[in-house]
Amino acid sequence: MVLKTFGWSFAVTALGLVAAVLYGGWAAFGLVAILSVLEISLSFDNAVVNAGILKKMSAFWQKIFLTIGILIAVFGMRLVFPVVIVALSAQLGPIEAVDLALTDKDRYQELVTDAHPAIAAFGGMFLLMIFLDFIFEDRDIKWLGWLERPLAKLGKVDMLSVCIALIILLISALTFATHAHQHGGTHVDKAETVLLAGIGGLITYMIVGGLSGYFEDKLEEEEEREHEQEEEAVRAGKPRSAVVVAGKAAFFMFLYLEVLDASFSFDGVIGAFAITNDIVLMALGLGIGAMYVRSLTVYLVREGTLDDYVYLEHGAHYAIGALAMILLVTIRYEINEFITGSVGVILIAWSFWSSVRRNRALAAAEGKAGSGDKTEVSSGV
Repeated sequence: MVLKTFGWSFAVTALGLVAAVLYGGWAAFGLVAILSVLEISLSFDNAVVNAGILKKMSAFWQKIFLTIGILIAVFGMRLVFPVVIVALSAQLGPIEAVDLALTDKDRYQELVTDAHPAIAAFGGMFLLMIFLDFIFEDRDIKWLGWLERPLAKLGKVDMLSVCIALIILLISALTFATHAHQHGGTHVDKAETVLLAGIGGLITYMIVGGLSGYFEDKLEEEEEREHEQEEEAVRAGKPRSAVVVAGKAAFFMFLYLEVLDASFSFDGVIGAFAITNDIVLMALGLGIGAMYVRSLTVYLVREGTLDDYVYLEHGAHYAIGALAMILLVTIRYEINEFITGSVGVILIAWSFWSSVRRNRALAAAEGKAGSGDKTEVSSGV
């Protein structure tokens, strides 16, 4: 079952790592491996959300999402978007950006380094908003209760996450951006660039969130309307076709999934800039991660194990928050790629282990309760 579901992902992983070695040696191999793990860890909650919605859809629409949908939202965002963001920030045409990345790495590196404050501010704010909206939401299941309980109470204040994000952006612009880079010994003030790019990241997050909310509301309306129409048709003795009943609802579900998938993949792309500016290594690492998103989604739908490891979503969002802060710090200071990549992996592993311990504790409690019931029954007899 595992080999059947993850077979293509394993194959793409092997080819990608071999290509990395041929391209840049063992250092490139390490960077691609870190990028792959980072993308997989950040995309786990993506796969969970996708699977939760996908299991409600018909086999036809599941196939559409896992083929055409993945090509559009996953590969398009992870492989094309890095080129676009570099081209825009460095004021290059997409073709010119790709050509420069492949033929003149030094010049490309120089352009990306110069554009890095804008990229880091834009991405840092986008990731920070994802993290803040998560930790300020009151959830039934809490991982770090001592931290999440008071934050959930604070989250009742309207627009708190936006205010905090803007304060952090202002501090970053006034501290990190003032001496972000040097050219010929002269300091360059990037404060205005950082502010504008950060606000752009905030606006992008709010637009994506608004679209997702719109499609979600539209989906609920369509499902409710078609359910009512089906009941009316049954009462009239003319049952509607199941395909027709599911049609519009499934279509809006597909659109909603595309927006969600694009927003989740965006954080992986932005996070990759904190690890490397090499577009080839980025494409290889994110491409491998993209395959695992599809495989994880299929696996979770087929196995029905979405609720087994309840803290993984928490770990993924804490990793996103850590990446956001790292990106903002890298506006001025260099941070080792190993530290950047390992922070997310450690948080995901910690949340996974916490989930395993929780499951064991619940199983032990149920076992004790079950043995207690048996004792009561036997004594009653």
